[in-house]
Amino acid sequence: MTSVPPSPPHSTRADILIVGAGLAGLVAAGEAAAAGRSVILLDQEGPQSLGGQAFWSFGGLFLVDSPEQRRMGVNDSPELAWRDWEGTAGFDRPEDRWPRQWARAYVEWAGGPKREWVRSFGVGFFPVVGWAERGGHGARGPGNTVPRFHIVWGTGPALVEAFAHRLSQGPTAARTDVRFRHRVTRLLTEGGRVVGVEGEVLEDQPELPRGAPSSRQPVDTFTLRADAVVLTSGGMGGNEAMVRKHWPERMGPPPEQLLFGVPDHVDGLMLDAAEAAGAHLINRDRMWHYTEGIRNFDPIWSRHGIRILPGPSSLWLDARGRRLPAPYFPGFDTLGTLEHLRTTGFDHSWFILTQRIIEKEFALSGSEQNPDLTGKSLRLLMKRLGPGAPGPVEDFKERGKDFLVRRTLPELVEAMNGLVGEARLDPSRVEEEVRARDGELANPFGKDAQWNAIHRAREYRGDRLLRVARPHRLLDPAAGPLIAVRLNLLTRKSLGGLHTDLEGRVLKPDGEVFPGLYAAGEAAGFGGGGMHGYRSLEGSFLGGCLFSGKRVGEALGAE
Repeated sequence: MTSVPPSPPHSTRADILIVGAGLAGLVAAGEAAAAGRSVILLDQEGPQSLGGQAFWSFGGLFLVDSPEQRRMGVNDSPELAWRDWEGTAGFDRPEDRWPRQWARAYVEWAGGPKREWVRSFGVGFFPVVGWAERGGHGARGPGNTVPRFHIVWGTGPALVEAFAHRLSQGPTAARTDVRFRHRVTRLLTEGGRVVGVEGEVLEDQPELPRGAPSSRQPVDTFTLRADAVVLTSGGMGGNEAMVRKHWPERMGPPPEQLLFGVPDHVDGLMLDAAEAAGAHLINRDRMWHYTEGIRNFDPIWSRHGIRILPGPSSLWLDARGRRLPAPYFPGFDTLGTLEHLRTTGFDHSWFILTQRIIEKEFALSGSEQNPDLTGKSLRLLMKRLGPGAPGPVEDFKERGKDFLVRRTLPELVEAMNGLVGEARLDPSRVEEEVRARDGELANPFGKDAQWNAIHRAREYRGDRLLRVARPHRLLDPAAGPLIAVRLNLLTRKSLGGLHTDLEGRVLKPDGEVFPGLYAAGEAAGFGGGGMHGYRSLEGSFLGGCLFSGKRVGEALGAE
């Protein structure tokens, strides 16, 4: 149960107003209140949703040259991490000046005090470091040269609890007023300065589960004033119209069918309200969506999708049965794969794999899909090392609409065509792809780039232990049955947002500071208006909320 900070008697004024009680808002409020500032923290959802999207996350944090890496035999450095970040971000716009400075500062923090700062709030880490976004385009191209994905012990809920607990204790609690179901609709300005907010109090729904769509029926209005207003209201990943409006031409046409990896209230409306008041937004066409989305058989929010976190062994085919080209293998280049798939003319693609692969390589993103890590259960964790897929993965295999299980390849292809209602897949083409892939296994000098990547991954003991199956043929009966998974496009993160300087002060279109207005977290593109550039190295979204919330809170506390 997440700690909910107590609210002192309501006031119409505070030193600082923070809009959005997600992770960045919690951190900013904690830093400012600890420095003696009075804080009003607002959120349009109820107390059950405290912590925002961080609660649903797998809890991955980007760390550099950590003890966990060194224990796993990984040699890393801030210099290598920055080379990877620059090659991944691809900064190429004049307005990337501040985002690039945020990125450099963040990488230095990730390779310095970040780990111990997080641990000072009681947060621990799973000892095996994951290897996300492996790249494959060359040494200077996108991707992590080494594993850097550090999973919080307790996943996202543990992070939320740590920073919510901070706001519920001692003098910090006395200075923090948390108000739920307060939806900000307008920023107040006087003499060119932001001096407060106006909005609606929405009807209370205490019985509503976290993440479920909530009422937008107002029961009152409010006006609040402050010396500074901080926007930590998140991105736009739950707002289909906004995602489509800002969909970049470089990624082809937007898909007709989308799944959503965030709840409905991730609506991006505060970004529009800030722009209407005179704030500058940049890089709104930079988005981080996933290609490995599956329909949740037990949905919480609208068109609720879950992302598969795959190991590297599944055969990835497009909707016509053509194998994706190198380096678009599972887990290697999210955005590159998305751009490639948008050229196929279809909104879905396919994994073909075996029971042996799903048992070793499939994980599902999200705290609720990982009860062992989220619940800090060593007993459940040990089951990952044994036979069988993790319980949530088996549940999706048995109940998920996107999963098909058959004994033979012809039966599987027939079921795949049946699922989409059209004979898009030529059975002979699919068989050719599968047999060509299987044939490379017999040749130790094979030219198949995916096989080479699999063998290289198994040299890392973290992957060999938990993430990469022993190489085998897909048509090996002993590894079966065969499994096909229909993969859908899944919305998730906004990489652009409010343009800020290194203190989190929001800028106006002319580049000047907009007095009284700050931003942090996803609303600020996790820092500066887009510190990830075009792509992410993963583990840097939660970390971006921590870092930008901390910097803004410290800046306001020092004023």
